[in-house]
Amino acid sequence: MGVKNIRDLFQGSPIELDQLRQKKLAVDAYNIIYQFLASIRGYDGSLLSDGEGTVTSHLSGLLYRNARLLEKGIKLVYVFDGKPSQLKREEIKRRAEVKQKAREELEEALERGDMARARTVAQRTSKLTKPMVEDSKKLLSLLGIPIVEAPQEGESQAAYLVQQKKVWAVASQDYDSLLFGSPILIRNLTLSGRRKLPRSNRYITVNVESYQQHDLLQALGISRKQLIDLSILIGTDFNPDGVRGVGPKTAYKLIKKHESLENVLDKE
Repeated sequence: MGVKNIRDLFQGSPIELDQLRQKKLAVDAYNIIYQFLASIRGYDGSLLSDGEGTVTSHLSGLLYRNARLLEKGIKLVYVFDGKPSQLKREEIKRRAEVKQKAREELEEALERGDMARARTVAQRTSKLTKPMVEDSKKLLSLLGIPIVEAPQEGESQAAYLVQQKKVWAVASQDYDSLLFGSPILIRNLTLSGRRKLPRSNRYITVNVESYQQHDLLQALGISRKQLIDLSILIGTDFNPDGVRGVGPKTAYKLIKKHESLENVLDKE
């Protein structure tokens, strides 16, 4: 769904990795693989590769991160996206345009010899190819990690697995699973304690966070349906622009006042 800026409305609760021991998590595969493609790069922004030129950044990330998480006693299931919904075609087109512009900026930075800028811009050029996906699945299988193929949205499938009590929570950087009905979301599932800021060479300290759907809805005083309506006002992958001029705080006020998306559009 690609919910935009909804994090401005609520905070998660910090937890320790040891609290996840023996818990089974459904990991949004594409979400985490794109993280590795963006962050695991050379000084000039180039991806890691083997002697034949095959990209290995994502494999390096998957190997070391998952080996450590498994060592911690955390059980993992990786959920891969299926065929993209036709409703996302505008967002997919927009992302392609952003990446093309980033590639052009990268070439300019390399020509100037500006390696710092090149590395920053390169993060926005990440493209996940079919061979990368297949290699990722093979590596995960060798690690003994189960793989689930979603019909379409990986986070929707992951949320369904939680609802069916097949897993305990969804692990993702995005908040979509909460809207799709997952009772629990785990963010920042990492052991490094640091994360690189997008479009920057700066790092920030991060903590593993737990989001309980029931608690956040209660704190906001809204229902899950209203949270979905609120997200549509802000913008999602299915309606990238949302409602012009409406950010998360304004959307929240409108939903609290009018109770539904339909009423907001009818009365505002």
